[in-house]
Amino acid sequence: MHPFAVLAKKAVETYINEGKIISLPSDLSKEFLEKKAGAFVTLEKNGKLRGCIGTYLPTRNNVAEEIIYNAISAATEDYRFDTVQADELPQLSYTVYILNEPGLISDIKELNPKKFGIIVRSGRKCGLLLPDLEGVDTVEEQISICCQKGGIDPKEKISIYKFTVEKYQ
Repeated sequence: MHPFAVLAKKAVETYINEGKIISLPSDLSKEFLEKKAGAFVTLEKNGKLRGCIGTYLPTRNNVAEEIIYNAISAATEDYRFDTVQADELPQLSYTVYILNEPGLISDIKELNPKKFGIIVRSGRKCGLLLPDLEGVDTVEEQISICCQKGGIDPKEKISIYKFTVEKYQ
């Protein structure tokens, strides 16, 4: 398991079992402590989504803190699921996505759902979809799902941003 996924796992298990947010481990590499980036943490149970929360821009001091807080949120705050329970912990798998800075596109021909995630914005509404998701094969599907997630009518005037991720399991 990659160190990013190990950190997410430790954060979730400690929070669920003890109600505590872990401190930054003292043996973290520079990659954890010096890098700032948005991060998403996905939890799966027996191969099915169990929670996914993240930030597309950095909101914490470093990527390690971003992973810790987003992992806990994925386990406790994803509105689609009940809070993870202690008896589920052994069945969970963790994926961490480190997001590269999003860029505004001028034409949907710039998109590729296998390579790029997207952010769709309309006024104050915003939806995000990570890249390379199972069952999302076309740009049109990607935009449609992203609009649904953000409560955006696709007929509204929208802005689309694309981004790449580094995926760790």
